[in-house]
Amino acid sequence: MKKTLVALAVLAAGSAQAGIELYNQDKVSVSVTGDIEVVYVKDTADGSEFTQEIQDADFGFDVRYAVNDAVSFGGYWEFDGASSDVTDGKDTYAQVGDAYIAFYTTEGGTIKFGRTCGALDDAGVGADFQFGVTSFFNNDSSFCADEMIRYDYDNGSFYATVALAQDQKSADRMGKDGGYVDGKIGYRVSGFDITAYYAQADLSAKGASSEWRLITADDVTKGLDNGNTVGSYGDALVKGHAQTDETLYALELRFSQVENLNIELGYYGVEIDAAGSAKVDSSAIALGLDYTIDAVTIAGGYSIGDSDVKALEEDNWFVNAGWGFAPNTTAYVEVGGTDADNSETGVAVGVKASF
Repeated sequence: MKKTLVALAVLAAGSAQAGIELYNQDKVSVSVTGDIEVVYVKDTADGSEFTQEIQDADFGFDVRYAVNDAVSFGGYWEFDGASSDVTDGKDTYAQVGDAYIAFYTTEGGTIKFGRTCGALDDAGVGADFQFGVTSFFNNDSSFCADEMIRYDYDNGSFYATVALAQDQKSADRMGKDGGYVDGKIGYRVSGFDITAYYAQADLSAKGASSEWRLITADDVTKGLDNGNTVGSYGDALVKGHAQTDETLYALELRFSQVENLNIELGYYGVEIDAAGSAKVDSSAIALGLDYTIDAVTIAGGYSIGDSDVKALEEDNWFVNAGWGFAPNTTAYVEVGGTDADNSETGVAVGVKASF
């Protein structure tokens, strides 16, 4: 999920899937992974029309070498063919997605080095396809980076992740003096799954290309808004180069004890402290439900957003139905909306598949 209410500023791609095994001999295994999604979507912006979008077109290779019965070494690299240029109908080239090396153990977890995503990339409740909890998450932000170390542990009941990123080459908008660290901890028992997340980002002005910072109406009068204000509520967000510290946290609860029914509840918060600006607190609470009947899953969700900046307050909802007509393949229809001004109901019809 590439996500936050106020763009966290680290770019990248999703995580590896199990894939299809192509080769397994002499302690070497090779698997290929991939996904594709094509959708006709009319978004929630006033006056928008249906457009066809290629939202996923990825494939990757997962290679592993068995050191012994308990430890393996491997590498994963992914190619992303669904850039914005493809969606816009322009010529483009496939871009690199995840690209890392890793050590896998049977008892001690997994550690990855390279281009990948942090723990908060796993966050989010609700079985949505297009119109989810955008009052906190959106499609432009991410918890991923080129220079990341991520450790995962999962024994079936208890699980945890910790990730650390730097940006010495100023490729991920943190700046070479900035950095990002996050983690999650969770436990599964008797149909319940509870997960807590925490993240801290230091978006350094030195070497950073652009971050979001809070300005006031007085800044606009003085011409300090760079022409990029958001909203017209006096306070606004603007792209600038102020030193910014962000703290993000989340708590999610899932319940699946009732047959074919999943209930998910999430609370999300972010605190932004930009140099020369007032501190901003924003939060969202979200509820999602889905029920499966044979190959059809019906889902819905609602989220409520709250923020010190009124332009960022937004409630969202969605309802959808997905049909698994083939293995790892879903055709879906979804409607969703927001209570923001100058918005209307969004509609999406699409098909997605993965292997």
